[in-house]
Amino acid sequence: MTSQTDQSPKRRIPVLVLLPLIVFTALAGLFLVQLTIGHDPSQIPSALIGKPIPDTELPPVPELMLNGQALPGITKADLLGKVSVVNVFASWCVPCRQEHPFLEELSQREGFQMVGINYKDKPENARRFLGSLGNPYDRVGADEKGRTAIDWGVYGVPETFIVDAKGTIRYKFIGPLSQESYGSVFLPQLEKVLASPNGD
Repeated sequence: MTSQTDQSPKRRIPVLVLLPLIVFTALAGLFLVQLTIGHDPSQIPSALIGKPIPDTELPPVPELMLNGQALPGITKADLLGKVSVVNVFASWCVPCRQEHPFLEELSQREGFQMVGINYKDKPENARRFLGSLGNPYDRVGADEKGRTAIDWGVYGVPETFIVDAKGTIRYKFIGPLSQESYGSVFLPQLEKVLASPNGD
């Protein structure tokens, strides 16, 4: 004699119930692939490319010196009339330490000024960071609350901008410069701007 449970049909989960789970899993997988494979954060487009720099007025990092002189802060006027490389950095940023030798090398070149925006940092930490690794900057502005970085469209530190003599943002590199990106990507972009500093 067969039991009643043996005779009852097995319940199947309807496909429509599983459909949202399948779609979610597929989308999550696609998102993960985009994040991990072939994703280059330096290629994220910036809405500010080709546009004037935002109004900028940052005080200097207190007691930050270079060659016995107090290093000045940054105003928008300081970024007009010459090509500028503007680097957003912080002492607590590990990738900033990794890219720093390339900024030091860059500071030895001529034809532009090096400008630093010190992002959400304590003055003593910024001084210690530049004191131990070297100071490649002609000016450093203290962006303690991060508002100026937001105006510049910064995704996160480090980021490096090339600004032409008219104050137009011509290029933006997201993330730390590496040996490869410095030589094959950033320097050619800088040379292009130096060859046409007024964007003509």
